[in-house]
Amino acid sequence: MPDWSARLNELATAAEVPGAVLGIWHDGATTITPYGVLNTATGVETTADSLFQIGSISKPWTATMIVQLAAEDRLRLDDPVVKLLPEAPIDPRITVRHLLNHTSGIDGDVFTDTGRGDDCLQRYVALLADVDQLFDPGTAYSYCNAGFVVLGRLIEVLDGRTWDESLRARLVGPLGLAHTVTLPEEAILYRAARGHTSEDGTPVVTWQLPRSLGPAGLVTASAGDLLEFARMHLIDDAYAAMQEPQVPFAGGIGGFVDLGLTWRIYDWGGRRILGHDGSTISQTAFLRIDPEARLIMCLLTNSGNGTRLFEPLATEVFTEFVGVGHPDSPQPAEGPVDDRQVGRYERASVRLDVVRRDEGLALIMQATGDRLAFAEEPVHEYEMVPTEPLDGDHFVIRYSPDHPWVPVTVTPTHLFTSGRVTPRV
Repeated sequence: MPDWSARLNELATAAEVPGAVLGIWHDGATTITPYGVLNTATGVETTADSLFQIGSISKPWTATMIVQLAAEDRLRLDDPVVKLLPEAPIDPRITVRHLLNHTSGIDGDVFTDTGRGDDCLQRYVALLADVDQLFDPGTAYSYCNAGFVVLGRLIEVLDGRTWDESLRARLVGPLGLAHTVTLPEEAILYRAARGHTSEDGTPVVTWQLPRSLGPAGLVTASAGDLLEFARMHLIDDAYAAMQEPQVPFAGGIGGFVDLGLTWRIYDWGGRRILGHDGSTISQTAFLRIDPEARLIMCLLTNSGNGTRLFEPLATEVFTEFVGVGHPDSPQPAEGPVDDRQVGRYERASVRLDVVRRDEGLALIMQATGDRLAFAEEPVHEYEMVPTEPLDGDHFVIRYSPDHPWVPVTVTPTHLFTSGRVTPRV
């Protein structure tokens, strides 16, 4: 068995990640390995029970509560949302399932801070009256944070309490999770990680997103608690339907091939892996489950460089237990480049400009609207390089030479990257 502490230390140092916790559960045995510091400004050491923001890994928690409500016969997944939540100013064709599967068509990256009060989700949902519908419900996939806030509000209405309270009553308490919270005043009672970004090379310590994004991304937990939540999905047949493919995912990054009921389904060397990733303001988290091997791995980090650490570490962990590693990232190739991709693409919180740069193309990403309040880098330019299939529509970008390549698809009507549809304007 490898020395996971030594490997985590080596790989995290190379990836410039200040603090991380690796969690492994395999057939009943749990290993928790901490590394580094939670906060470079204070030097507080990372421990096995330290709390990290798990970002969008919160979405399976919200989805789990929706599945519980369906089992209680209080909703059906194919119910129109407005039947259950008349206040929601959204397309009446959108169902609960559309929200779970990111196929609602709602422009999803709405990061409006609607305050710290218990009515923050209700106020957020009301704002969707001014948000664009990108496509007809059920006709495409586009990652949608806003849809999970709507699901959180639906839970509040059916349960008669806040989403945070339902999370505690339905999951945190029954699972005995002693290190899982949602609010900053709860997190400060524990050893809690702070995110780390940089300005002009100087480390800057950051915190979290608005409370209004809670159901989409504000669970804060220890590695042990996250493993326990994942283990419930491994052993409890009540949630088996969440693991069944619902929507194919065309991007294929990281082996992601299908979406279940919120769970992502990956193909790693022919093995079926479940999981989800999450990011907040310079905290990144990763969760992978191999049901057949009864293997769960999670990695929590306090850096935007978490992916640079996760991919080689996941390869080592999964190779050790099941003989497969993290799939290779897409790679650039020689292919056609012309001006038909050049143009502006825009959706809530982001503007994308494809521009000509000498003999090639570049993608300029600009944060807009409410996202500017916490954007780690409001403007960033990426080299846009052709990749397979060499048809003039498929490209890859990467944040820096040390980061993995990410696919970009451009059509006459939209640009698709990071799982999101952005219309041409």
